Amino acid sequence: MRFATFVHQGQRQVGLVSPDGQTVTPLDLADAQRGVLPLIEAHAAGAPWPVSTRAALPVNSVRLEAPLPLPRRNLWCVGRNYHEHAKELQGSVFKGNNANPAAWPIVFTKVPECVIANGDEVRLPGEAVSVQIDYEAELAVVIGQGGKNIGRESAMDHVFGYTIVNDVTARDVQMRHQQWDMGKSFDTFCPMGPWIVTADELDGQHTRVRCWVNGAARQDGRTEDLIFDIPTLIETISRGITLYPGDVIATGTPAGVGMGLNPPSFLKSGDVVRIEIDGIGTLENQFV
Repeated sequence: MRFATFVHQGQRQVGLVSPDGQTVTPLDLADAQRGVLPLIEAHAAGAPWPVSTRAALPVNSVRLEAPLPLPRRNLWCVGRNYHEHAKELQGSVFKGNNANPAAWPIVFTKVPECVIANGDEVRLPGEAVSVQIDYEAELAVVIGQGGKNIGRESAMDHVFGYTIVNDVTARDVQMRHQQWDMGKSFDTFCPMGPWIVTADELDGQHTRVRCWVNGAARQDGRTEDLIFDIPTLIETISRGITLYPGDVIATGTPAGVGMGLNPPSFLKSGDVVRIEIDGIGTLENQFV
């Protein structure tokens, strides 16, 4: 199933998207202000899927929002999680980190307020703040059943589904502060969407992540190439920390980011970044 948050006739709603992505059927939910989150919470508590008594709408007749317009808390994110991406940035954001890249994942967060929707504009912060804005195409895991100290053998039972995020990054800020939250959390720096695909429909451990900038191919990777797979990420992040329904884990980005090019190429006003993940769809945003 594919669950979307959208606005129709001025009202925020949650709906079930058709397999071809062409229509969305509004669901009868008491609270749609938090997007798909109440549905995830209810499902984790054992409630049946909500029903609909309303007619399907063409997707092009509604305005899609991020499936989780305001996540319940910071998004969990993972750095250096594809071998080739770790290599391309080993002299910059990973410089000085000589630890075995397969020992422990690098985990940071993005504030929930930076989430925007497919089609929304990403706002460049201006040269006084950062001149090195970069893109990062990522598969994001959405937690269903929460828990703490989750073992990798049962970790996939805790996955509700998957969506796409663009982990937009101010590289100069990221390196300047020697930690990543600030350079990752500027307003509008987390496009998310276009919807959430449930885990019974998509195996996130076997899918393809691609990215284009102004139509030029930049990134192309498969999640089989993750240094730390999804069960390991869930196990690691839940160590001593309770995960809740609706928590988001961005799993890392493949090689091909702007900083990794020779010479580096950063985003400028008017650039369009399009991300596609097989089994989910497309996330596209213009930078202004």
